Amino acid sequence: MLCQHYLISGRVQGVWYRASAGKAAKRLGLTGWVRNLSDGRVELMVCGTEEELKQLTDWLWKGPPLAKVKDIEITPQTSQTFADFSVRRGEA
Repeated sequence: MLCQHYLISGRVQGVWYRASAGKAAKRLGLTGWVRNLSDGRVELMVCGTEEELKQLTDWLWKGPPLAKVKDIEITPQTSQTFADFSVRRGEA
């Protein structure tokens, strides 16, 4: 199991990006979470197989129809355990 931290910037808030990313992650069988940040970015912590993470990354670059992704910072993380994938509100 691999884990990655994502920071997505661009037009990614107010366009259903967070909710859509959550659906995409759940569809792929990934675990972790997604949330909006106060600086306008969207943050994800995701764990899964290399192929699942690649598929999610490809989706994150596209996003929902109204999104315009400018950049994605991806940082590998040490393995973590999450029961499922959750869509969080606000910063923790």
